Amino acid sequence: MKEWIYPQEDAFDEYRDAQEITAGILRRRGIEGEEALAEYLSASPKQTYDPFLMKDMKAAVIRIVEALRRQEKICVYGDYDADGVTATSLLLTVLGRLTKHLIYYIPSRFDEGYGLNKEAVRLIAEQGVKLLITVDCGSVSCEEVALAGELGLSVIVTDHHSMNGRQAVDCLLLNPKREDCGYPFKELCGCGVAFKLTQALQRTLKRPDGTPVIDKKLLNSLLDLVAIGTIGDIVSLQDENRTLVKYGMNILNRNQRPGLAMLLSGVKLTPGQVTSEQVAFVIVPHLNAAGRMMSAKTGVELLTLRPTDAKQQQEMQRLVETLVENNRQRKRVQEETFQRCMEILQQEGETKPGQAPKQEQTLFQVIEVRDAHEGITGIVAGKIKDATGKPTIIVTASGDGLLKGTGRSIPGVNLYQLLSGCQELFLRYGGHAGACGFLMKEDNLTLLRESLNQQMAVLVEETPGLLIPKVHIDAVVTGAQLSHELIEQLQRMAPFGQGNPKPVLAVNDVCVSRLGYMGERKQHVRFTARTEEETTFECVLFQRAQELGDLLFEDSFVSVAGSAEVNSWNGVQKVQFLVSDVQ
Repeated sequence: MKEWIYPQEDAFDEYRDAQEITAGILRRRGIEGEEALAEYLSASPKQTYDPFLMKDMKAAVIRIVEALRRQEKICVYGDYDADGVTATSLLLTVLGRLTKHLIYYIPSRFDEGYGLNKEAVRLIAEQGVKLLITVDCGSVSCEEVALAGELGLSVIVTDHHSMNGRQAVDCLLLNPKREDCGYPFKELCGCGVAFKLTQALQRTLKRPDGTPVIDKKLLNSLLDLVAIGTIGDIVSLQDENRTLVKYGMNILNRNQRPGLAMLLSGVKLTPGQVTSEQVAFVIVPHLNAAGRMMSAKTGVELLTLRPTDAKQQQEMQRLVETLVENNRQRKRVQEETFQRCMEILQQEGETKPGQAPKQEQTLFQVIEVRDAHEGITGIVAGKIKDATGKPTIIVTASGDGLLKGTGRSIPGVNLYQLLSGCQELFLRYGGHAGACGFLMKEDNLTLLRESLNQQMAVLVEETPGLLIPKVHIDAVVTGAQLSHELIEQLQRMAPFGQGNPKPVLAVNDVCVSRLGYMGERKQHVRFTARTEEETTFECVLFQRAQELGDLLFEDSFVSVAGSAEVNSWNGVQKVQFLVSDVQ
């Protein structure tokens, strides 16, 4: 069973209309006052900052302008995830309007790994590049940047990752998380930082008559990429990110980018109605799948291609089909690996979420699957974490007696801190509270398991309910309040994601009737809920029908948690409650 955390009683609980329920939820999230509420709910938010507030921005612009004037060859060096792909595409689009001397490079996840690497730097230098601009990586790549300097390359690093006290590169570094950077908002994604660089370029480059060389409309058209990168990298959807993503979602829904329009068609999304959740769970996985299964360059080519003839149109279609097939393969391999990992845990006698762990039980799961596909281990670790309620690391063989590890964590357990508690075991490691990666010698695996479980035991002793999954309720409502008006008001809180989760509503003490199971394994269930005031609403629960079957039967009384949406069928619109948990 999951523990439901109800909102504290406050003045907003006495308000009953949709607008006041929404205001109450926002107040509990720290959004108070008329001005703050208006900005948060506005369709045209204004919260954004001067790009030149970012450390090294002016110098970076000067260096790029110098490279353009000298007709130097420029290389954009990206990362293989959705943030890196969109950031690379964004810079290529802008710089491509200013110079023909432009290439890009994205390393292979499998052969090169994340970030700058020396062999890539050498290859880039051999192609005559004089200016290397990284996106979404490079802040602590000191040796690689030094090598670039020796080979005659200037380097501008644009990045957003925390440096965690490590030495920064000795070059121009645009990263709002720098300790000496005064940029007001620290949570931009890699594509967001790249966008701020293009903003600075747009403000700087002028024609003799004073008009901008870069049309501001071009920058605005790039916000769809910023929205995808921001949502895809799971950074906070607050402050400036909220502004960028709101405008970006508007641009995305205008269906103006040819490759993205074709991708929407290929994945059966409706232009004009795409939500941030669909970006997170449909568009981003397809872009990520290219880097996970083959090459992230597929995504860059699709997002930057502007077809002018039938041949290029066919090429764009091929790219979409490649992404769809990569994602299909990713899902298959991911499910196979997930089942293997769950079998390993069953053999080890793991408990289910919410069960009190015994002293001898594993508190931190380190699962060795030596031949697992590296491209999907992070996703699988996340799924196992969700299924078991425990932090999870999957380790795979990396050759030469080494193991690679990828982990995902639960709320309240900072993975990076735990790894730092046994950092002597790693050849290299990195990450943040929710995710990590490392390289280590095989001989250290047992020591790693012992250390992580010892550290977890201390955390569990300090916080006894740590391993009990939580459901945070944003508001308790009645059946009568589940209206079209409430759905419209709550939708104004979008885009939803990290830092701004979709509100979770609870309706207490409803009577269950008219159950109908769906799916090959009857894993979904639809039912009608009747409240004390005799109102009814339709509910649907996905995936967990068997797990919660003991609670759901005719005339049972339960409380349901989830979200409300409008369900359209045969021209009729009805309120439907998407159940996430039952008590």
